[in-house]
Amino acid sequence: MNKRIPSIGILVLVAVCSVFIGMFIASSFNLTPEGKALPFWREGKQESNSHVRMPSLSAIAKAASPTVVNVRTTRKMGSDEMYRRYEGPGGQNDWFDDFFRKFFEELPDQDTRQRSLGSGFIISRDGYVLTNNHVISGADEIYVSLSDGQGEYKARLVGKDDNTDIALIKVEAKKDDFPVAILGDSDALEIGDWVIAIGNPFGFGHTLTQGIVSAKARVIGAGSYDNFIQTDAAINPGNSGGPLINMDGEVVGINTAIVMSGQGIGFAIPINMAKQILQDLKDKGEVTRGWLGVAIQDVTPEIARAVGLEKASGAMVTDVYPGDPADRAGLKKGDIILRINNQDITDPRSLTRLIGGLKPDEKISMVVFRDAKKFTISTRLVKRNEERIADMSGRTPPEGSKGKARDRLGLVIENITPEIQKGLNLQEGSGVVVTDIEPGSSAALSKIQRMDVIKEVRGVRVRNVREYLGAIGEVKKGGTVLMLVIRNSRPLYIAVDIE
Repeated sequence: MNKRIPSIGILVLVAVCSVFIGMFIASSFNLTPEGKALPFWREGKQESNSHVRMPSLSAIAKAASPTVVNVRTTRKMGSDEMYRRYEGPGGQNDWFDDFFRKFFEELPDQDTRQRSLGSGFIISRDGYVLTNNHVISGADEIYVSLSDGQGEYKARLVGKDDNTDIALIKVEAKKDDFPVAILGDSDALEIGDWVIAIGNPFGFGHTLTQGIVSAKARVIGAGSYDNFIQTDAAINPGNSGGPLINMDGEVVGINTAIVMSGQGIGFAIPINMAKQILQDLKDKGEVTRGWLGVAIQDVTPEIARAVGLEKASGAMVTDVYPGDPADRAGLKKGDIILRINNQDITDPRSLTRLIGGLKPDEKISMVVFRDAKKFTISTRLVKRNEERIADMSGRTPPEGSKGKARDRLGLVIENITPEIQKGLNLQEGSGVVVTDIEPGSSAALSKIQRMDVIKEVRGVRVRNVREYLGAIGEVKKGGTVLMLVIRNSRPLYIAVDIE
């Protein structure tokens, strides 16, 4: 018995050593004890403070979505329009043309309707809805459905404005408890501000997208009053007329246009522009705007230098329409309008928007630059007449004479022949037409173009090549000459440096 004690002691010693050795190995390899083993994924909160938590937009969506509506329109299509849609592949001279025309003309009357979808938002508790004019244009019937899915309401057109693409419709329902959108201040928007768009893209129903204000005062060629908010919040077909909303839940724009070939480029009408005309749309069904009666253009740095203006700013008058307020006030071609009613005019569009925001018969005061001096004149506006404006370029003129020459600016010019007058649709036969420009010349470095018709040089009217050459010859080398030209039937001032 006594001989076995050392053996047992050795075994105990080995066991204890094994435990210590195991603990040492486990601690060395950072092994987790079996009782505390974790799964192969991690759970819980991130301990690092390096991440940024984005705010949720759910509260804004819940508050704004009930005010956004789906606008559905229908329009009956006649046989004539159906024929135009399915016109023969060879055009009007193709035998298919006669076949399709006779086919559609002989069809019995049918209820063939064209349907379109858009968006809008409610601005009053009794159901007035703001949307785009192009959403409801030409519609025979207008229907509005709310986000709660509680059926559809018929609506009627109250007023529209083609110039700004804004329309006001009214839900025909005996209710005065519609949810109402809050209109904000679009002038307060800053580039980089977060915005969201809500609408019905591709008919998918209420959809929310988010982005930032990419730019302001964008001109996209949609009309005379272009002043769009550009955003990268996704806007798609069907979003038109829906609201652009800031982070306070206020409507700051009306989603209107997209660039089909681009991504992240959408445009919204500033809500402040809509506010200016909403009362007119509600009360009169149309917008009455002031009219001054001038054609205007940009003041380029070259023009500013030529006339002695300190900086390239304002709107330069290229034509004054007889009998209109500008004519009665004494404005002349070549004048530069710098300020109206204490508001600076930075460019032609700022003048157009300012005058368009004033009412007919309103008196205005203008600061004008002429002959290197500033002076103030006043006049009273009249109502803008779209039909008259459209007809202003329809005047035709007398004949010109023959002649051709090359001037010191590098221009090849000719007198106006009856053929040139007819081809360019000129209002009168006097002046000279630019038929060529010498590369590297003074004219080539300017904005003058081939087929421009030069009417004035330094404020002096030129009727033919001889008078033109005489006027150009008086300008000293190193000076700048200001010309009035006609391009695409419109007057335009161009300054050319004489080297």
